[in-house]
Formats: sequence, C-alpha cells, structure tokens
Amino acid sequence: MSVHSKTRRITVPEIRARKGGDPIVSLTSYHAHTARYVDPYVDFLLVGDSLGMVMYGMETTLGVTLDMMIAHGAAVMRGTERALVVVDMPFGSYEESPPEAFRNAVRVIKETGCAAVKMEGGARIADTIHYLTERGIPVMAHIGLTPQSTNVMGGFKTQGREESEWAAIEADAKAVADAGAFAVVVEGVAEPLAARITGQIEIPTIGIGASPVCDGQILVLEDMLGLSPKPPKFVREFASLGAQIAGAAEAYADAVRNRSFPAQEHTYGMKKAK
Repeated sequence: MSVHSKTRRITVPEIRARKGGDPIVSLTSYHAHTARYVDPYVDFLLVGDSLGMVMYGMETTLGVTLDMMIAHGAAVMRGTERALVVVDMPFGSYEESPPEAFRNAVRVIKETGCAAVKMEGGARIADTIHYLTERGIPVMAHIGLTPQSTNVMGGFKTQGREESEWAAIEADAKAVADAGAFAVVVEGVAEPLAARITGQIEIPTIGIGASPVCDGQILVLEDMLGLSPKPPKFVREFASLGAQIAGAAEAYADAVRNRSFPAQEHTYGMKKAK
C-alpha cells in the first residue's frame, strides 16, 4: 500500500497565534493558476471582492455578488494546498442581520471549502462577528478604509489623518477583536494610528496602506505584479508584468502576420501508413 503525503494547510489558530511574531504574508487571489504560483510563499490568500474591479472592470466592489465570490473562492481552493484561504463576504450579504450573514457565510464555507470569511466594518458589525464565530465560522474583520462603504465615505479616502478621527477607528478595532475576529485588515489608515492599533489589540493586524508595524501585510496581487495602470500610493510593484504581457502580445502578433508562427514544430503531421 502506497502512502501519499499531503501538504497541511495553515490554520486559523496558527494565524491568530502570529500576533507579535513573524510577519504574516498575504496576497489577494481570484483564480486557480495564479494561486498555484503564490501558494508556497504566503500564509493566507484573500479572495477579495476587489475581483469586481480587477477581474470584471467594475468601478467599485459594490456590484460583486455572493455567487461570484463562491465561484472564485472555489477556484482558488482548487489551485492551492498550503495557504489559509479567506473569502470576502460581498456588499449586501451580511448587513441585514446576523442570521442572514450566517446563512450566506455557511454557503461560502460549504461551497468553496475555505476556512474563513472576511467582513468589512467595525463596531457596527461586532454582533454579527460574535454570532458567526459562536457558530463555528472564523471571521477576519476589516476596518479603516472599507471599500464597500465608498458611497458613505465619499470615495476612497485615507482614514485617521486627523487625530479627531482616531477614537472611532480605535473603537472599531477593539470591537471586532472583542467580538471574536481572529485577525483584522487595517486599510488606508494613517501610519501612526495603524501602529497604535496594532499595539492595542490582541489579534493580528494585516496592513494595506497602513504601517510596517502591523503584524502582517496584504496587497492586491495584480497591483504587486505591475498589472494595474494606476496602483495606489501604498503599492510597491515587485514585477512589471503589464509591460511584459504587452510585449509578448506584440511579438505574437508580428509572428502570426509574418507567418513565422506556427512553425513546423508547432504542427501535427500525418501518421505513417502501416
């Protein structure tokens, strides 16, 4: 009898236990093939509702549906074996009531196989976070700049640049931690405030446009790869794949037009007669 070893996935308790330890590495992911490339190097992958803009060309995340999140979450799970996978709850899928949030989160967990869901909001969704975690659904929270609230915020605006804003954001961080979230994404928050929050709460903070002091960092994969035409200020491009893709497409077009592709080695010949 042969024995096949299987890579063990990183778990929610392991991420929670990284508070104050080695930095947690995360990226977004929306499909199986790119997830397969980054899986060995990250601690968790977030199937973010940013897929609405990255994959579908939407202006905001508000048009993303639960079915879209489930389809992409299942794809990422099929392409990975090591990273913890977290799937965003899209706008309108959890705000009405904790029971509604639970039903939709159960769908996400069951139909994708992921380990946790993420929800945007602070104190206003603390009861929902508590309701879900008490019923066995791990929740990652998301405070600061919350894209699903873009209409309320009046756009994508950095939070906490005036000290008068700090108390509310700090209260949000404490509320989600007390409610049972195992980690919290801190997005688009002034650096001193993000650092302060990291020191105040007992769960890991995952920064994006926040502070190097955060317990971990996350970026949109396509931003990091140089595939976004106008990435935010907080993005560092670790590759320039956009230019490489354009160059490859140009070379392919030239090869087709001058008939150098396909060459003989790219075609199939006839079978020899018996």
